[in-house]
Amino acid sequence: MTPDRGFHTAVGLIAAVAIFTAAYLASSVFAPVALALFIIAIVWPLQAGLQSHLPKLLALAIVMLVILAVFVAFGSLVVWGFGRVGHWFVSDAARFQLLYEQAKAWLENHGIALAGVWAEHFNIRWLVRAVQEITGRVSTTMTFWLVVFVYVMLGLIEVDDTRGKVRGMANREAARILLDGSATAAAKLRRYMVVRTLMSAITGALVWAFAALAGLQFAAEWGVIAFALNYIPFIGPFIATVFPTLFALAQFASWQATLGVFACLNAIQFVVGSYIEPRVCGSALALSPTVVLFAVFFWTFLWGLFGAFIGVPITIVFLTFCAQHPSSQWLAELLGAPSEGSGERQPS
Repeated sequence: MTPDRGFHTAVGLIAAVAIFTAAYLASSVFAPVALALFIIAIVWPLQAGLQSHLPKLLALAIVMLVILAVFVAFGSLVVWGFGRVGHWFVSDAARFQLLYEQAKAWLENHGIALAGVWAEHFNIRWLVRAVQEITGRVSTTMTFWLVVFVYVMLGLIEVDDTRGKVRGMANREAARILLDGSATAAAKLRRYMVVRTLMSAITGALVWAFAALAGLQFAAEWGVIAFALNYIPFIGPFIATVFPTLFALAQFASWQATLGVFACLNAIQFVVGSYIEPRVCGSALALSPTVVLFAVFFWTFLWGLFGAFIGVPITIVFLTFCAQHPSSQWLAELLGAPSEGSGERQPS
């Protein structure tokens, strides 16, 4: 490695560390911006189509109403599903406490004392505190979405002006990368959301059908929860499998039935996630599973639950821009992004 190349590599690493540190320390500032840009990329075709026939502000008002309606519908569905299951869990918490004590006693009788680590924490008081903590965050969440809503509204107004400024840049290569990278990344994000929504709907429907056939309580609610959590790769499907399994244990009081529920739910997640989704998604959104897992955990560490959702889209955008320049194209190819020749972009 030449001295100049080594210097530029070191500067790049330092800049990356500084950027991620800033993203972590100022998450309340950067997280709403990231989500707003993501939403703008999704809804821009609708805004552009409407404003070609209507006044710009009227088109903006219609788009914002559509966004609000989608979020209210999705949020209401999620609150209904989690609320119904959560209410039942709180009312029957004593039963889960008893099951835990029985499992703990069985493990200790077989020389496994690991369960004792959680014994004093897994109780009704802990559950009530957890519910109160979640409730206390509702106001913070509402503030977050209000800020995102304002960013989206302002961003949609400035898209055309920003594109004009980029086209007028003196550095023509930088302008090309910004314009082509943004257009390609936005197209990929829209396709990602279509695929993710379709797979979530299929997963939710299959979980609903299986829970109903198995006689599991709250079959519709488990389907809704599986649909919502499937938007978070790896973590979401895992939670959507574990929770119904715990409820099956409480309902059926049979380890054989519980293992059957666990196996069938994992089979559903495996078939949809490992067989159907890759074929629907195609190579345009291909990412290494290791990269997806790292992105989910890394952005969860930085921004919590929101980071788990936005981590993969951020990675898609990053690799899309890497593919726009020969010096960074190798990184996009290495991590599983589609191979795109320099000067040639693959539409999504």
